[in-house]
Parts: sequence; C-alpha cells; structure tokens
Amino acid sequence: AAHDHVVFHLDRDGVKHRVVYNDPRRFGFMAFAEGATLGEHPFLAGLGIEPTGNALDGTVLSALLAGRRAPLKAALLDQRLISGLGNIYVCEALWRAGLSPKRLAGTVTGKRAASLSDAIREVIADAIAAGGSTLRDHQLTDGSLGYFQHSFNVYDGEGEPCRRDGCNGTIKRIVQSGRSTFYCSTCQR
Repeated sequence: AAHDHVVFHLDRDGVKHRVVYNDPRRFGFMAFAEGATLGEHPFLAGLGIEPTGNALDGTVLSALLAGRRAPLKAALLDQRLISGLGNIYVCEALWRAGLSPKRLAGTVTGKRAASLSDAIREVIADAIAAGGSTLRDHQLTDGSLGYFQHSFNVYDGEGEPCRRDGCNGTIKRIVQSGRSTFYCSTCQR
C-alpha cells in the first residue's frame, strides 16, 4: 500500500505471517538495536517512565510534575516525563481523574496525583483490552478493528452532555499545543 514503509515476511513452522509497518502521517520510525542496549539507544534514552508498569504512582507523578507551570495536558504529552501517552488517552485519563487539562501541572500532588496515575493506567488497560482505537485506518494484526473509541467519555465529544453521573456539563473542545483537547469544564477542575 502507499504508506507501507517496511514489510516483514515471516515463516514459523510452515505458517507464513506478514508484518507491515504502515505510517501515513509519518509520526513513527523504526530502528534496530541489540536488546541489552535498547535503553541506551539515542531514540529511546530520553523517554520517561512507562505508564503501564508499577513505577507510575501518585508519588512519582507528583515528582515528575513538580514545579511545572505548563498546562497539565501539555505536561502529560511530554514523552520525556511519561512515554507513550497520546492525546486520546490523556483526555480520557484527565476526565476520569476529574482534572482540568488547563490546570498548572505543578499543582497535581497528593490525592490528585494518585487519582491521575490510577486513571492513566486504567485508560491504557481498557484501551488494550478493547484492541485500541479505530478512528481512521488502525487495525489489529488479525485485521480486526479496535473498539476503545466506543468507550470514550470526552474525546471527540464536543457539545455532548458529560457522562459523569450527576454532572450537567457539556463537553468542550479547546486547542492546546496544537492538539484538540476535550473536557468538561463543570466537573474537571
């Protein structure tokens, strides 16, 4: 296809597999490195902590955000702090934690930081369980689509009522760091 950059043809026990690296927006890259030195590779050495592991908790998140005057959403998208968080997952995690994307990152401490770290891990776990989000052309290795987009609480929901029980707010869209941010200004503080 037009945006297939690398195609691997694999044969295991007579079963043929094809792995295609397709990147129409050219956001990604591919590099090869020895497993033992992977963390030292120039493309990976500056990445922040992994959000799905046990290393991310309220104390660690609070320390990562300490003193930062950037908006919370921008800080969470900074791959030097936490690697692998994208726009959708940050919007959804902030909604789950009840935190405004406009809040100063350095103000997220204590219970707020604990709630947000839990929300980040939960959103990613839910997305993995659903096979990711199919918004345009994503598909799983077996050709099926991801279904996490059916669970969005705020992302791409501009003008819709907030889904939080007891909240009468409406989902708003703003642009932060060149990215669409979806949130409820009523329940996210």
